[in-house]
Amino acid sequence: MTRSPLLALIVTILALAPASPAQSAATASIDRYVAGELARQHIPGMAVAIYKGGRIVFAKGYGLANVELDVPVQPATIFQSGSVGKQFTATAVMMLVEDGKIALTDSLPKYFPDAPASWRGITVRHLLNHTSGLTDYTSDSVTKPGGQISYRLDYTEAQLVSIIETLPIEFPPGEKWEYCNTNYVLLGAIIRKASGEFYGDFLQERVFGPLGMAHTRIISERDIIANRASGYELVGGSLVNQEWVSPSLNTTADGALYFNVLDLAKWDAALYGEKILHKSSLDQMWTIATLNDGNPNSSNYGFAWFVDSVNGHRVMEHSGSWQGFEAYIARYVDDGIAVVTLMNLGGVDPKPIAHSIAGLYSRALMAPADSSKH
Repeated sequence: MTRSPLLALIVTILALAPASPAQSAATASIDRYVAGELARQHIPGMAVAIYKGGRIVFAKGYGLANVELDVPVQPATIFQSGSVGKQFTATAVMMLVEDGKIALTDSLPKYFPDAPASWRGITVRHLLNHTSGLTDYTSDSVTKPGGQISYRLDYTEAQLVSIIETLPIEFPPGEKWEYCNTNYVLLGAIIRKASGEFYGDFLQERVFGPLGMAHTRIISERDIIANRASGYELVGGSLVNQEWVSPSLNTTADGALYFNVLDLAKWDAALYGEKILHKSSLDQMWTIATLNDGNPNSSNYGFAWFVDSVNGHRVMEHSGSWQGFEAYIARYVDDGIAVVTLMNLGGVDPKPIAHSIAGLYSRALMAPADSSKH
């Protein structure tokens, strides 16, 4: 390597319209802020985009997509989604609800006849809003050496479900909220049972293809994929490549997508209309789920979206973390503004970065310094 990625801040600008003085000042402020975060947190690279009404108004790449080859991040650079991918799984479920093939009140044994009796009270809705009470299959207790699941082994979807069926229930469904990747793995299996297709194929046919999201797809490290970034971690202060995960565990419905900030602009635009889902379905996804006692859940979660506000401005948002990547999407729906940040270093909290960029673009959206984390 000829130079440090922290010193090589490489910026690629995508077709910005002639800027007003205010826009130029915002761009310069964002550039300085992102450069500072890359240096402070030792982040190799980051792609940033801002959308207004579903249209790209700012898209840049900073730093390096591949440190070993000294390849700069560009707006077209492909990153991993992590749990930002859950909103696509939830969308697929709601499409099948609209098709009459799934009901939110369906009990899990309808789709998993070998499930334990404790699953009878768990519904599709509980899976979508993380109130199922199921054990997270990615927890340390499950994936530790000798545990039920190894990230190094391949599992068929049926095998993974069978293992999940042996895991304990941690609380009665609907009693409280707890983020759980298991919920979305099971939703992927339900999509296959209801549609007859692997959830990734369903999304390609019903979402990615129709929206022209040409670079969004299921992860495959074997395929040749142009503009793919490498994921990294910091170990003892040194940058290392992401840890290897078996191919099958990189295809589950809890967050295993490739995408870039250009494709996510098309996704953001679609969410303002009814091209993908009816407004009533989107409203359900963006409504804070209530618990059995009638109170809203502790994290203001809907279906694959956190529902919050910044200075009185509503924001629908979600983070993603997986294999040396971090992602964040924040949609300030009343303002018609969305911010996406994609980076290739695991362990970085992307929320304050996305919120700070939103505030630099529009001062009304600047979040308080102590804004809570998701």
